[in-house]
Amino acid sequence: MSQKKRVLILCTGNSCRSVMAEALINAKLNDCVEAESSGVAATGRVNPVAQALLEREGIWRPEYHSKTLDEVIDRPFDLIVTVCDNAKETCPMFPGKVKTIHIGFEDPSGKEEAEYEKTLRLLEKELLSVVERELCQGEQDK
Repeated sequence: MSQKKRVLILCTGNSCRSVMAEALINAKLNDCVEAESSGVAATGRVNPVAQALLEREGIWRPEYHSKTLDEVIDRPFDLIVTVCDNAKETCPMFPGKVKTIHIGFEDPSGKEEAEYEKTLRLLEKELLSVVERELCQGEQDK
């Protein structure tokens, strides 16, 4: 098996959508992709409702945390995915030529817990297939 491809999920605060996407990708596509997340203006904390949901789903890892771009900008990525419109508009240039795509999701922060669940399911349905198509094709020998 070749080395895993790397994807960065970029959002504004890196507290909810991007962390949920990072956890989903690492749980569901971990044979071919390693995901990280970051925020253009990271809050420094993971949304507690999002974290509780990921824990219930069994895909939370203690190392997940809200990260600034400075923490990841020099790491090599094969793909960058922006998941909020603000991050798309303010996405910085990364060293090297990295494909960047945008798939926007509404922020459930501050809403009912059911909205977090809905966002997680949308991320699973809409984001995983794109990341898999972009980074895993030809990687699986199944």
